[in-house]
Amino acid sequence: MSIQDWIKNEVDSNDVVLFMKGTPNFPQCGFSGQVVQILDYVGSPYKGINVLEDDALRQGIKEFSNWPTIPQLYIKGEFVGGCDIIREMFQNQELQGLFTEKGVETSEKTA
Repeated sequence: MSIQDWIKNEVDSNDVVLFMKGTPNFPQCGFSGQVVQILDYVGSPYKGINVLEDDALRQGIKEFSNWPTIPQLYIKGEFVGGCDIIREMFQNQELQGLFTEKGVETSEKTA
């Protein structure tokens, strides 16, 4: 299986996938950490995939999405964006709306 096939399989078989540097419990860059915090706040289960474990994966995800940076968030097979886009969507309530629109359950924390 090629790295592109492997990535496609992960994106297609998980409702929410975050390709990131590090893991959800131990992000290894600030941008990945910010997206983890947002996803944890929204309360959607997601799969975090550490691109630092494999150079082929790290390069392959950039080619798969035609997007040059990591982290990258996918919801129901659709590439949503990187840290800046996710943060802006979250602040505008668009991310939460996208989860609802795609039928992905969340348990957003309320103050």
